[in-house]
Amino acid sequence: MQEQNKTRTQIIDMLSGKGITPTQQRVEIAQIMFSKPQHLSAEQVLEMVNSERSLVSKATVYNTLGLFAEHGLIREVIVDPAKVFYDTNTTHHYHFYNVDDGTLVDIDADQVHIEKLPTPPDGMMTDGVDVVIRVKGNLTPVI
Repeated sequence: MQEQNKTRTQIIDMLSGKGITPTQQRVEIAQIMFSKPQHLSAEQVLEMVNSERSLVSKATVYNTLGLFAEHGLIREVIVDPAKVFYDTNTTHHYHFYNVDDGTLVDIDADQVHIEKLPTPPDGMMTDGVDVVIRVKGNLTPVI
């Protein structure tokens, strides 16, 4: 998992170390994402960055989160075709998704056992497995 509560200098160094130019807007988005372990949607990040700091466009937030995911700083968790979360925990793990309140909670990888995967098509190899277990009701996040 990525270290949390990074200083502005640490965030700039982290972005630069991944080959990402640390623009003002990228640094502001990273400060929100890495303030604590969390799962945030792009809409939540947009609201947070614009309520606490300067105005950032929706496109910039989406592009920046995509860039962070592409460089391994965060993980995209697709819970349905219209809902994507960005997870600061990049270690191997799975998720519970509460369809009633829209929360996402980590599941340790050792709690899920997948016995057998199908053979991938010719010329392809398995890159990973994502498991999202949809639940209903009161789910208290454990971070």
